[in-house]
Amino acid sequence: MIGRYAVHLLLIAVTLWVGALWAIGFIAAPTLFAMISDRSLAGAVAGRLFELTGWIGVGCGAWILLHAFITHRAAMLRNRIVGVVILMLVASLAIQFWIQPLMAQMKLEALPLEVMASPLAERFAFWHGFSSVLYVAQSVLGVVLVGGVRRLMR
Repeated sequence: MIGRYAVHLLLIAVTLWVGALWAIGFIAAPTLFAMISDRSLAGAVAGRLFELTGWIGVGCGAWILLHAFITHRAAMLRNRIVGVVILMLVASLAIQFWIQPLMAQMKLEALPLEVMASPLAERFAFWHGFSSVLYVAQSVLGVVLVGGVRRLMR
């Protein structure tokens, strides 16, 4: 009985994580920038949505790895899908605890100017682009995770 609930929670975690990545990154954020003419406001709202998505990733990734450890013990490290989850979780952690705080600090340093109108614009654009690449990579890995989740249920 407990095993069945653990599998259901595993499937919910995978669905929530990958669904949030795709919904926010490829539907909500582009829609915000298309509909809100104030790019700073659109960016602030999108940033908050990406932050929430990051926390979803940290929580779901931790649960998926815990499930894999309980189910497979040491053999979990030979499971390719566990490797995918680890890569996705590392990307979430890097964005959440390294890149986003760095970008927030640049925004503060740029005040009273908007960061893109400041001398920090080029540096900010680099980190924004790097974060975007990590996010897209994480989203693609999410497709692999969805396709291979059965390997975690055995």
